[in-house]
Amino acid sequence: MKKTKMYLGLSALVVAGIVLIAADHIDALSTTGQTADVTDFFAFEPTEGSDNTVFVVDLQTNVLPDLAYGEFDENVLTEINIDTNNDLVEDLVIQAIPRDGRMYFFGPVAPAQTGLNSTVMTDLPLGDVTISGATAVIETTADGVKLFAGPRQDPFFFDFFQFNAVIGGMAPGGFKPAGEAEDTFDGANTLSIVVELPNSMLGSTSGTNALGLEVYKTWVTTNVKQ
Repeated sequence: MKKTKMYLGLSALVVAGIVLIAADHIDALSTTGQTADVTDFFAFEPTEGSDNTVFVVDLQTNVLPDLAYGEFDENVLTEINIDTNNDLVEDLVIQAIPRDGRMYFFGPVAPAQTGLNSTVMTDLPLGDVTISGATAVIETTADGVKLFAGPRQDPFFFDFFQFNAVIGGMAPGGFKPAGEAEDTFDGANTLSIVVELPNSMLGSTSGTNALGLEVYKTWVTTNVKQ
């Protein structure tokens, strides 16, 4: 594999399963204010019984609705890691990096090295797509891979200010009932990277979830150019 640029991993969000969700909004201080900060990672079948898998990586600059959003940072490589033999080490990676208004994807491919450092695998392009603005743009390749990059509505419901009040001992009543809780991130966007591709490109599944379904163990990292 051709080796090009070296990166140092700064943040990671581990996910294992078919539809597992996690969130990490503005608490990784070294990544705040750039798209190295991962907020959510989703992996799922687009429809029941589908032979495809969808990966959604949500990144951020600022998340509150009244704050301005930045753009994808060209010094940040986003990497979806896939474990195919259940050893919790990446066997395949899907990479995404922006250049001049487009998001370029590479893989799935065995990484040049595992762990924190990564190399952009430019000799195995997966496709590329215009980074969307107000109108969503989705590209479909000849291999049936669908690609998207751009702002999307933040999917995470969280009463951020009430949470802080509870943690700070300023809310003796605790959390608000469901009907009264406020979605702090309503109207806010994340910067999203979406890849849908055939499972045949991903190799073997590496485990089972709580429902007994075969799944991939997968996580996402962001890497900043040294």
